[in-house]
Amino acid sequence: MSDSPRNTGEAAEPRDSGETGATAAPTPTTAPVAPEGVAHPRTIRSFVLRAGRTTTGQAKAFETLGPRFLLPFTGVPMDYAAAFGRQAPTVLEIGFGMGDATAHIAGLMPEKNFLCCEVHEPGVGALLKRVGEQGLENIRILQHDAVEVMDQMLPEASLAGIHIFFPDPWHKLRHNKRRLVQPPLVARLAARLAPGGYIHCATDWEPYAQQMLQVLGAEPLLRNTAAGFALKPGYRPLTKFENRGLRLGHGVWDLLFERR
Repeated sequence: MSDSPRNTGEAAEPRDSGETGATAAPTPTTAPVAPEGVAHPRTIRSFVLRAGRTTTGQAKAFETLGPRFLLPFTGVPMDYAAAFGRQAPTVLEIGFGMGDATAHIAGLMPEKNFLCCEVHEPGVGALLKRVGEQGLENIRILQHDAVEVMDQMLPEASLAGIHIFFPDPWHKLRHNKRRLVQPPLVARLAARLAPGGYIHCATDWEPYAQQMLQVLGAEPLLRNTAAGFALKPGYRPLTKFENRGLRLGHGVWDLLFERR
């Protein structure tokens, strides 16, 4: 993904990984508003709101490409064929940062649809800009909390894959409970994978990597494709942040599990 801050409520250095960001003021059409009569208990969110600055190029992408590639949050089960204009395996991405890796992967896999959730407005604008520049047709974006999207719009056994790249590790022990990858969420994600579908997580924080391995390994609907951590799949590009970290001796851990 691209230079996006982690999804914490604190200031952070811009990152070029798939970290979920958010804008302090979502647009009225995409703000996380519950449908009438639907309650939303907030035990887990995929983001924390933060301020962001949208560039002129990103704003233009919203204007010119948004009507085609941005999907509204409807709160009703999604018809993927109608949303993408074709029938194809669909991969969900939770938090794409500034969209570098998202665009790269979508370009490598034109035979798949990519449903991308991100609330950070500059990141959404940046990905829209890349969609236009690279002529990508297989991306659709929901500027909304991915947890609510999953719960209300994604039918069970409907996804070919799920990508969660570099979610916020919430380093402090008292904040670990805020981490995205936890047993209740993983159970719901696994239920939305078709048999043989996969979930691919990556993190640069080893304690979180160990927690992910434990949580994913304990989910009965999933099986690990490796004896522990996986080799980085070729479709996930090395980001600028990742290259910098590797030069400094930092690790990056990939996990690849399949739906039984």
